[in-house]
Amino acid sequence: MIGISKLYCGTVEPSDVLRYGAKAKKLPSHLLQFSSDKKPVVVWNCTRRCNLRCRHCYSRSADEHYQSEMTTDEGFALLEDLAQFGAPVVLFSGGEPLTRPDLLDLASRAVQLGLRAVISTNGTLIDEEKAVRLKEIGLSYVGISLDGTRATNDLFRGVKGAYDMALRGLRNCMKAGVKVGLRFTITRNNAADVPALFDLVREEHVPRICFYHLVYAGRGAALMAEDLDPVETRKVVDTIIDRTAELHRQGIPTEVLTVDNHADGVHLYLRMLREGNPRAESVRELLLMNGGNSSGTGIGCVSWDGSVHLDQFWRHVTLGNVRERKFSEIWTDLSNPLLAKLRNRSAHVTGRCARCQYLDLCAGNFRVRAEAATGDLWASDPACYLTDEEIGA
Repeated sequence: MIGISKLYCGTVEPSDVLRYGAKAKKLPSHLLQFSSDKKPVVVWNCTRRCNLRCRHCYSRSADEHYQSEMTTDEGFALLEDLAQFGAPVVLFSGGEPLTRPDLLDLASRAVQLGLRAVISTNGTLIDEEKAVRLKEIGLSYVGISLDGTRATNDLFRGVKGAYDMALRGLRNCMKAGVKVGLRFTITRNNAADVPALFDLVREEHVPRICFYHLVYAGRGAALMAEDLDPVETRKVVDTIIDRTAELHRQGIPTEVLTVDNHADGVHLYLRMLREGNPRAESVRELLLMNGGNSSGTGIGCVSWDGSVHLDQFWRHVTLGNVRERKFSEIWTDLSNPLLAKLRNRSAHVTGRCARCQYLDLCAGNFRVRAEAATGDLWASDPACYLTDEEIGA
């Protein structure tokens, strides 16, 4: 996760992090990515069911009942363990988490335990009453997926009317006072809509937007050919940077992030060097604090059936099951060779990643994407768009 607005527009400085001792439990939510202890943010795919049919869905969800979903009591036990373990955030995802009847009870319990509770949703099921309940629970954030303008989004999401329903859910959250933002997954088929999403953010006064790079997992694996090439990726990221800066110059402090490609951080740093920006070295320091990709370290995943994964995309590798053993025990058991290697990944990556002078800033990027594209999880991530000259290879 690269905080474009934090880094490029200077809304965060290294001293802001150090003031809190850089510990996850003490840091406010907007500084969590810079924590030094890297207790994992846990994505809980609490259901596989979904009312949409998104083309890039990593969980291959559909609008049907799936067997073996964790019960409410099992969910409470998981949340209690995460709170005791010190996980700073639990992110309720799916499928569509709001199709789960007890989702509000689970989220409320998470907040009572002192966890920051976040919901990742398509937004289509958030009516005014549900938005008020989300506010009452005390959620930290609701992220609503919108992958383009109306026609583009509905095609991407597989259901006509999905755009209007998501926009209504967004407005209901804002009316209720829930902190809410947009989530956009970039492909070749919707990249041209990025400026329109910035227009929407300005018009609707949306406080946050996250742009996700495509990960080749689940149904998203079939979209590998629709991913941007390096030149196209660089162009889109520069557009995101430029539009973010424009908003901030206009006095609109929208939080803008890119996700799932830590080459963005290096690109931003190098751009600031070229521009002679005096804050460039502070940005490098923040990127070092961020630490790059954190699959298996700063982010973990629990599936609907209790399976524990390295992240929400790495579903073909299971570390254990919380029905049999606590998450905290599974996560700290380095007898699993892959988990142990990911905690020291710089010693194992190969190719351009191994030769890159900025490996300490991105940690080799997404291993699951390298594996999907090449069959070798330690190979270079094909989504890295930095040139050999830039990385010193």
